[in-house]
Amino acid sequence: MSNPVMLYDGVCGFCNSSVQTLIKLDKKAIIKFAALQSQFGEAVKLRHPELANIDSVVLLENSNEIEKVFVRSDAILRIAHYLGGFWCITKLGYLIPRSIRDFLYDSFAKNRYKFFGKYDSCMIPSPEVRARFIEFI
Repeated sequence: MSNPVMLYDGVCGFCNSSVQTLIKLDKKAIIKFAALQSQFGEAVKLRHPELANIDSVVLLENSNEIEKVFVRSDAILRIAHYLGGFWCITKLGYLIPRSIRDFLYDSFAKNRYKFFGKYDSCMIPSPEVRARFIEFI
């Protein structure tokens, strides 16, 4: 299986901070990153029309040439799975019905720009972590 790829809103302040945090927490450098607004992100949206209205977080997993897509709270829980260790406790989140998890996720996502700001363009990763970003490999 190839590395999972987290697509994120490249102009969202919270999303960018989350990526920086994940880079620090993911000591094995398992998760790769790409902005939804990138060429890679746009290509993923073309392959998966169901992502047309998704503007926050998507997790892609490739297994045996089958691309699986996780969105909203499922994406967050899968990302935590890859972090391992203490983060495995987030598996308890699956006990909460997806409709409730996604309602909470969507409520936060709608207000993320208001609380955390919005950039004019996507961040450019530092040279130390550039290999973790799809557009810079």
